[in-house]
Formats: sequence, C-alpha cells, structure tokens
Amino acid sequence: MTRHALAALGGVTLSIAVLGAQTRFTYSTGQNVSPAYEGWMPNADGSFTMYFGYMNTNWLEEFDIPAGPDNDIEPGGPDRGQPTHFYPRRNPFLFTINVPKDFGNRELTWTITTHGKTERAYASLKTDYQIDNQVISTEIGGDFGSLRDELRTNIPPELRVEGEKKRTVKAGEALTLIVFAGDPDNLPARRDGKPQPRHANGESAMDHAASSANSQDYVPPASPKNAPNPGGSGNPAGPAGSTRTANPANPASPAGPASPANLANLIYRPPSSIVPASGPGLRFSWMVYRGRAAAVTFTPDQMKTWIDTRAYANSPWSPPYTIPLPPPDGKWATQVTFAEPGTYVLRGVASDGSVFTYDNVTVNVTR
Repeated sequence: MTRHALAALGGVTLSIAVLGAQTRFTYSTGQNVSPAYEGWMPNADGSFTMYFGYMNTNWLEEFDIPAGPDNDIEPGGPDRGQPTHFYPRRNPFLFTINVPKDFGNRELTWTITTHGKTERAYASLKTDYQIDNQVISTEIGGDFGSLRDELRTNIPPELRVEGEKKRTVKAGEALTLIVFAGDPDNLPARRDGKPQPRHANGESAMDHAASSANSQDYVPPASPKNAPNPGGSGNPAGPAGSTRTANPANPASPAGPASPANLANLIYRPPSSIVPASGPGLRFSWMVYRGRAAAVTFTPDQMKTWIDTRAYANSPWSPPYTIPLPPPDGKWATQVTFAEPGTYVLRGVASDGSVFTYDNVTVNVTR
C-alpha cells in the first residue's frame, strides 16, 4: 500500500473516530431517572434551603414511583416531599428541603431506582453548592440565558390559589381551579414591553400603574422562608426578605429586527449562558406532582414545566419562545378531570421566566 493510501486510510479512520466521539443518542423510552441536587441558599433565621430536581433521560417515558425504597430521601425519609410522578427530561429546582442551622457537614441522599438502575444525589452545604437567583435563572436559561446582575435580586412571582388546598371530586367530573399570579418587580420584563400583572390580588397591570404612579418603589413583605416547602406553601423560590426597585417594562422595539436599536442590542448585549433558553414573561401552569399524570386532563392544555426544547412543543424552552400574554387581572382558571380514583397532588407553578413560585392542591378522587 502506498504512503498516500495509508495517509488517506488514516484520515478516514480518524474522521470515523471523531464522529463516533461526537455522536449523542436520544431515547424515547427505556432509560433511567437521575436525581439532581441543585444547591443551597441561606435563610434569614440561620437555617438553609436545599434545592432538588431530576433528569429523566427519556423524551417520552414517564414514571410513577411512590415514596419508598425506589424513591427515598434519607435521613428522615423515605418521604421528604419529593415528586412521585416524573416527567421527561430535565426538571430543575422542583422542590426544596429546609435543614437547620447546625446541619454542618451532614448530607441528605436522594435515591431513585428505575429500570433496575439506582442513581443517587448527595446534598450538602459545601460552599461550591451555594446558589442565588441568578444561578437559578442561568441554569434554566431564564431571560434567554442572560447573566446580568439584576437577576440576583429578582423577586419571584406572587401566587395565590383560591379555595381549599384539599379537594374531593368524582372521577370524570370537572374540578375548577382558580389562581392569581403577578410579578412584583416586572423583572425580567417581557421583550414586547407589554404590561403584566404585578400582584396576586386580581388587580390589572393598568390599575397597578395608575395606583402606584406617585407611590414609593415596591418593597416586598418579609418572608421567614426563602423558598416553597415540599408541601407547597406558596412561598417564592428566592432570597428571604429580598427587596428590589420596581423595574419598568422594556419599551417595545421601534422597528423590525434590522433596526439600529436592535442591532445595537445584539452587539452590546450582556453575556449569556449557552443553555436551553426561556423567554421572559409571567406565566402559570399546573403539573401533576404526585399521582398518575396519564389519568389527568387539564383544560386548557398547560404549558410544560419541564425543559422541552423541541420546536413548537408548548414549552417556554421551545422555539419560537413565545410566552402568551397573561390575563390582565392575573387570574388563571383551569378545569381538571381525573379518569380514575386516587389521591393526586397538583402543583401550580408561577414563573417570570427566571425564578418560580409553587403551591400545591391535593385532590381526593372517588368513584
């Protein structure tokens, strides 16, 4: 074999090796779920809040794993408020556990077993794991992956669920759920500059603007906790007692994509992270936190709370990243029906595109 032939063969072999090293497979079913420890934040009372999520490697397969040997958090478990229904793909910062100020060097361990494979996440207070609201926003691609410092003090949305937190309904009957949500600091603001509700009191964005025209900058009420507890207290996922000057909406673009203002924004925009991107703007969705999601139907269909990056997938992370305008008064009404009896935990998720606020409703479904 000639020298040139050997060189050509070597080049082909190298190309195949590089191609193989860069090949990544995706799966619809058959893969496992890995728990994730996202990090911790300090609380004003000296305690700490630990954040957890998970990665379901499948794009379609979902799992229902009751709290127990296959879905266990220790010590203090197996049930520490973790989900028992697992949606596809990445579900970050999904629940929290508060630990005391003397937690020290101890660890929490979350163990999940699926398809015969056991995965564990180890949660500690090591300094490398300390996070803030900007880290949360960055990890989920909030504000299109922006790294601007204002997001560190971003105030999470307000969320209020009307009615009792425990409901009873018969299988096949519709249950109406009503929530109010608002974004107190309008940060990050919608890119189209349109107003959105500021508070979860039914006040419209225009009413808020009129009533606060001559008032002082908004200061949120002090909160003893910095994140929602596993049972869903409605507390925001943000620093306790954080304050921020109200952020006015961004003005609408004066022209199309090629306008000088937009070109300047592209050239001089702040650095951003290379992650799945989510557009800014107040949104709300229900998800099934515990119970068989296949037996639950929401009307209207809910925007996904898990990171689905496929185009037109009804997901904030899905191109073209269109976030619907919220109701003017911040009121979301949803009907939910259950095909089979059981106990379900529905989690309401209000987000401004960077941080979240959660609250739960437990539904006992009878025949």
